[in-house]
Amino acid sequence: MSLSLKSLTTALILLAIGGGAGWWGSQYFSMYNRSSKELSTVPVIVPPLSEQLLMPETPTGASGNSDRNFIASAVEKVGPAVVRINATRKVTNRLPQAFNNPLLRRFFGSEQEIPEERIERGTGSGFILSQDGRVLTNAHVVAETNTVQVTLKDGRSFEGKVVGTDAVTDVAVVKIKANNLPAVKLGNSRNLSPGQWAIAIGNPLGLDNTVTVGIISATDRSSAQVGVPDKRVNFIQTDAAINPGNSGGPLLNAEGEVIGVNTAIRSDAQGLGFAIPIDTAARIANKLFTKGSVDHPFLGIQMVDLTPATKEDINQETSLNIQQERGVLIVRVIRRSPSHRAGLREGDIIQRIDGRHIRKASEVQERVESSEVGALLSIEVNRNGKVETFRVAPEAFPVEELG
Repeated sequence: MSLSLKSLTTALILLAIGGGAGWWGSQYFSMYNRSSKELSTVPVIVPPLSEQLLMPETPTGASGNSDRNFIASAVEKVGPAVVRINATRKVTNRLPQAFNNPLLRRFFGSEQEIPEERIERGTGSGFILSQDGRVLTNAHVVAETNTVQVTLKDGRSFEGKVVGTDAVTDVAVVKIKANNLPAVKLGNSRNLSPGQWAIAIGNPLGLDNTVTVGIISATDRSSAQVGVPDKRVNFIQTDAAINPGNSGGPLLNAEGEVIGVNTAIRSDAQGLGFAIPIDTAARIANKLFTKGSVDHPFLGIQMVDLTPATKEDINQETSLNIQQERGVLIVRVIRRSPSHRAGLREGDIIQRIDGRHIRKASEVQERVESSEVGALLSIEVNRNGKVETFRVAPEAFPVEELG
């Protein structure tokens, strides 16, 4: 049998387009023999087009439809539970008193009084936790307002009551009066690894139901590293695009489970996005729905992770004489704080809390955050080569200092 070169070319193109999906097959194609001008059949392993384009393997349990991928499946599953939140608040005009001078108003071409308040409108995102209308979002999305407008993907709109906000973690909860609503499925944010897929859904820049995708770039980014030291969150970092309006929307894994709450917390974060781990957000949300507020245990210390470099810098710049190169160093103790009253000092190196070994400052924060206000913590430190133990009773975090 012989074929024209044109027929061979057409067959090869069709083969490249129509390859199998999700596996490498031992397929046959005909190779043109220049000398005999005959076609000989040669077995060659040809990857399907999706593999040639380096697309990821479809996760277990995701749709096997060759016209779809795991991202589309996750979005189809979660999208109906993602909402737009419109908030309206009154903002005081902080203008110099001189601007109310009639002479100045005539000079600037206005005889009207400058209003003391103005109406400010903002849009954010959120997602429905339960069929009876419990919604989770960012605290800054609903700040300084008691009611918001919540709009679902299907077009339905409800008035939402802001049940509680927590400025320390930037988590807020809203309740709408409805039943049989679509709800998300929560995943696990404790065991995330850099390189895993990350899918963000929200309403960035007023563009409803926008989907972006990337990977988990890093985990356990401290509030100080992110540039928001007034927060107490170890953030998830992602390269999925997160812009104003995305705040409060879900960050999903490949299975469509919520692993974080997106927050546009850094206006200058080009190519960087951050999310509050869902384990933290869900814990805070439960307390807000139950009590309307959250008390965060507070020790009153500033810490740093010890490394050979930080040890050298601290010894050069302070009067401390640190010998260890690993551990969590207390660099400041706030006066009249629980730690100050318990006897902790600058230069102490935290080794254990309640018997559990401590390696990083983020572990100290996690242990304190999971404790209760007033409940004693046993803190073991190395002080000048000697091991000492102190019992500290955390107080409520002084939220008023955030302003």
